[in-house]
Amino acid sequence: MSQRAPKPEWLRVTLRTDKPFQETRALVKDLRLHTVCQEARCPNMFECWGNRTATFMILGDICTRRCAFCAVATGRPGAIDPGEPDRVGQGVASLGIRHAVITSVDRDDLPDGGASHFAETIQAIRRHSPETRVEVLIPDFNGDSGALAVVMKARPEVLAHNVETVPRLYRTVRPRAKYQQSLTLLKRASAWRSEYPVRIKSGLMVGLGETREELFAVFQDLREHECDILTVGQYLRPTEKHHEVIRYYPPEEFVEIRTEAKTLGFTHVESGPLVRSSYHAHLHVADSPSS
Repeated sequence: MSQRAPKPEWLRVTLRTDKPFQETRALVKDLRLHTVCQEARCPNMFECWGNRTATFMILGDICTRRCAFCAVATGRPGAIDPGEPDRVGQGVASLGIRHAVITSVDRDDLPDGGASHFAETIQAIRRHSPETRVEVLIPDFNGDSGALAVVMKARPEVLAHNVETVPRLYRTVRPRAKYQQSLTLLKRASAWRSEYPVRIKSGLMVGLGETREELFAVFQDLREHECDILTVGQYLRPTEKHHEVIRYYPPEEFVEIRTEAKTLGFTHVESGPLVRSSYHAHLHVADSPSS
């Protein structure tokens, strides 16, 4: 099924541009911040911004990779903005966010992939809003365990890294990523539980041509690599230049997927047509004894 076909009714989003939405947009603009809500054309932006929350995207808005599903611009990134971590901290405090999600573009041009900038951003949030729980959605850092350690030493409460799709589709969907490398990153992050109670999270899109059997095999791999939290959402084609939508999953199938995944022992599974990694992120840790 092509994205040019009418979207099913369950994928329609209500536009919300009330005062909280306007205030969040103004704050993001005033602090010169990037959000994945805007850059990735997230369908939940109106709801999230209306609730005075946002997923901040650090390290610029130009990615060094060209994934077939992603709306973020690809090219040669500019220099890192040293003032960005502090402005993110200010934004989190100003919005009163109690569970902040920080992600980034891929920065393969940097020696540490941007890991030190992630750590500085976590520390800045701690300074401005000490009670805020921090979740970081990180790139794979090209498998560099030292870069991952830099982030983990800053002690984010949730370490997220998305596998995005099933291994068979990596060549077309994530050509510069490696499935096993992503699993290894999650396993290495889980080892930090000996230092503090970090939660490990990953997510996938459906509708790219995968089978239910392949999905379940990925869920099993994630559990074997100590992943606690799983998100599953419908892939939506950003433009006609991106990977086509092969199939729209109906809401009842997302319920089935959640039920199947829960049998494997995930502490939380968020599964639905409009689910994205950071959507309702504060609820993803609600089942944790340490949350």
